[in-house]
Amino acid sequence: MQAIPRGRIAAIDYARTVALLGMAVYHFTYDLTVFGALPPGMASQGVWRDFARLVAGSFLALSGVSLFLAHGQGLRLRPFLRRLALVAGAVSLATWVMMPDFFVFFGILHSIAVSSVIGLAVLRAPGVVTLLAAALFLALPAVFRAYGLSPDWPVWLGLSDLNRPTMDFEPVFPWTGVFLAGLGVAQLTARLGGLNALSRWRLRGGRV
Repeated sequence: MQAIPRGRIAAIDYARTVALLGMAVYHFTYDLTVFGALPPGMASQGVWRDFARLVAGSFLALSGVSLFLAHGQGLRLRPFLRRLALVAGAVSLATWVMMPDFFVFFGILHSIAVSSVIGLAVLRAPGVVTLLAAALFLALPAVFRAYGLSPDWPVWLGLSDLNRPTMDFEPVFPWTGVFLAGLGVAQLTARLGGLNALSRWRLRGGRV
């Protein structure tokens, strides 16, 4: 495997910036519906619902890439656990204090946290293996629906028809598949020497 470049990779930071802008646009629109400036529920259906999924998917995929960049040459346990605790707990606590009947019990940050732990199992695997695991996570909910399966499993797994009210919900299946896809792409890119090439690329122009 090619060495992972040291320092930040600007192209990935650009991608994170686009994801953050997308999140800001969506949540501003959502807030406008809450305050009555836009039709109720508009942000939860149609194009806006798809846009929200695209933004969430971009965060998960980039988190998979980040896991490889940070730990692909060896797990640094203390930083990993510190980040895990911060990501897993912050949103639940904040939303529980503000809206206890509608708090985020398994949102995007919880999904990133759990996916990061699952990702450790394939962190040193070939990228093709990781992408196959990603395909399994992505496909399993559709398989369960096709066969009418709804096991009495925890809601956050995403394989049950049970629901509970929440402001944000990205269950393990299928969303960990998006995380693993990002991880697998990073692994393949590193093996082909693409990360080194990517680390040398910059957008040009002072205005950018």
